[in-house]
Amino acid sequence: MRFPKRAAALLPLLYIFAGTAQDDRNSRVIRTWTEGITDISGLSALTPFSSVPYDPQDLNSICAMKRTVVADALQATTDYLAYLESLPVAGRNEQEIMKLHHQLAQLAMYRGDVKEAITRFETAYGFATKLGLDEFKHSLEEKLAVAQLRRGEVENCLQHRNAKSCILPIHADARHRRTEGSQRAIELFTKLLLKDLSDLPARWLLNIAYMTLGKYPQGVPAAYLIPAESFAQATGVAEFVDVAAASGLDNSNMAGGTIVEDFDQDGYLDVVTSTQDSCGPLKLRRNLGNGTFVDVTSSAGLINQLGGLNLVSTDYNNDGRPDIYVLRGGWEFPMRNSLLRNNGNGTFTDVTAEAGLAAPATASQTAVWFDFDQDGWLDLFVGNEFAPSQLFRNLGNGRFEDVGVKAGVARSAFTKGSAAADYDNDGLPDLYVSNFGEANFLYHNNGDGTFTEVAGSLGVTKPDYSFPVWFMDYDNDGWQDLFVSGYVQSLADVARGYLSQPVQGETFKVYRNLKGRFADVTREVGMARNALTMGCNFGDFDNDGYLDFYLGTGAPSYGALVPNLLFRNMKGKLFQDVTYSAGVGHLQKGHGIAFADLDNDGDQDLFLHSGGAVPGDSYANALFANPGNRNGWVEVKVAGMKTNRAAIGTRLRLTLTDGRELHRVINTGTSFGTSPLQQHIGLGTAGVRSLVVYWPTSKTTQTFQNVTPNQAIEITEGKPTLRPLVRRRFDLLANRTR
Repeated sequence: MRFPKRAAALLPLLYIFAGTAQDDRNSRVIRTWTEGITDISGLSALTPFSSVPYDPQDLNSICAMKRTVVADALQATTDYLAYLESLPVAGRNEQEIMKLHHQLAQLAMYRGDVKEAITRFETAYGFATKLGLDEFKHSLEEKLAVAQLRRGEVENCLQHRNAKSCILPIHADARHRRTEGSQRAIELFTKLLLKDLSDLPARWLLNIAYMTLGKYPQGVPAAYLIPAESFAQATGVAEFVDVAAASGLDNSNMAGGTIVEDFDQDGYLDVVTSTQDSCGPLKLRRNLGNGTFVDVTSSAGLINQLGGLNLVSTDYNNDGRPDIYVLRGGWEFPMRNSLLRNNGNGTFTDVTAEAGLAAPATASQTAVWFDFDQDGWLDLFVGNEFAPSQLFRNLGNGRFEDVGVKAGVARSAFTKGSAAADYDNDGLPDLYVSNFGEANFLYHNNGDGTFTEVAGSLGVTKPDYSFPVWFMDYDNDGWQDLFVSGYVQSLADVARGYLSQPVQGETFKVYRNLKGRFADVTREVGMARNALTMGCNFGDFDNDGYLDFYLGTGAPSYGALVPNLLFRNMKGKLFQDVTYSAGVGHLQKGHGIAFADLDNDGDQDLFLHSGGAVPGDSYANALFANPGNRNGWVEVKVAGMKTNRAAIGTRLRLTLTDGRELHRVINTGTSFGTSPLQQHIGLGTAGVRSLVVYWPTSKTTQTFQNVTPNQAIEITEGKPTLRPLVRRRFDLLANRTR
């Protein structure tokens, strides 16, 4: 058998990421920040084949390129394996054959063919045993254990999913009926722990595997047990219920973004999701006002909007209709973003090129809309990876001008998050930029079109490896506090947290705003933990007037089975983990998140965009319906006239009848997940004595006395009266299914 020339040309690159190139710089970097997560995502198996040309402005070209890369990798590896196996037995290089089976196993995991991957890993393991390659054999044991655990997920959580599936701790309704995957995973993780009791990732995943079989904690050997007390339920929080399947919002996808907003202005919040799959379109699901949603992607003209790791909503042209900005290329390579204009008739038009936002194409996944020059038009900051960030000034005529260099914000970094807020209350919005692998930036707005970087002087540069970021006034003192999530991919640190051991990687950072200065209060508020946060958002799920937050967690590896986490704000003093009592500890990868009252019943539901970094790690989205409580609320829709129409940056101050003040700033939440611009504000048991609105462009205030609770209202800049909004309520929980 002749070895194909096409495959032969690729041979020098074939094994760079197959576990043999110990001196490769990229591998060293990855090992530095992925402590304890065995990677069988298959991404590294594609890297040697990723030089296929493509047009970064053409979304179909990007789709075709990715398909070609996968096909090339599979064909070249298969051909070379067939060639080696065709040689006489005496002349075969069995170590090369072993590596090729390993490579094909990785490619199978990328595609989601877990059974094929397990067969290939086991074949490679047989060769490693025969050849006495103990280090590679141990690596394959780890990979087989994770692959078998994933097999259990596929055969149960994916193929026979219900509302309790893949939520930690595993409910009786979600226990695996097909048990072979978890049983084999337990055998393999136990084998690893017998060799090394300190293997915390194996210990964590072993306990998860026992949970899936209903044998936790009683079946777990005492030496390997993570105590049941670690999953204790907080009191006073009712359980949310995943109603995505009944509502029509449970589409499966890879990692991606979320926007919850009323795109057709009918009083019901709609949902848009994107996917990192460059061949997958955006999905727009229209809220029918009866607990169900219908897919209107095609009729909305979005079917050709392929890919997108993140989404941000805006009203860039001040026409009162929410538009969409799609971010692409994060963690990958340059490709163009998209600005989609809402035409007001149920359709969208891609205006990226005519707006001046298409070129140059960059790799980005974070952007924030804010009116940095207070001219009444929303400007756009785009954070890029290893390329200068961009600041696009809105010229007010549908076009934008990149003023990043002039403004002093065009620094090059591996930027993963961005957020805007007026941290020093001088009337001008400032900008925070979260970077992966270096110090973060805080740009102070000088008011003359320029910014000064002040993160170092204010002590807010950490974590060095960070991802999502957001401003929110967690203690209701009128000063925007800063939250930055560390992203050290350490499954061992997750286990340490549940074992009450100190974490070793960088933790979350919570910076309390002390009138324009910041104090690191991370430990004080209970957030000195490593959560592997990717997506996130904040809101007030219990309507007590204090902002809570929900974290979507994970990493590219299939072994990164980490629960998404919900934290309740305890009167601005600390954050209590209520994940398990709320029933929202989803183990699948969490990305775009939104807090939104999707059924107009007076409490915020949680939408979770699920899915990982490879096609085989897709999962269905979740909609956790809020069971509600007796606390009051008010929902405020704000429309600017001199201030930008979306009123982003506008401040609300509510004085309650119990003497408390509540402070909100109009925005859509965090750097990875987009909540509605209308502000849902919990009141506890109090009424609203006064509501004061501060408009940043006109620098005017409006005051409204004795606002009636439990209603939605609209306030327009310059109009002396507020307008009640009549919205029909329905109950998402009425459509619950098991």
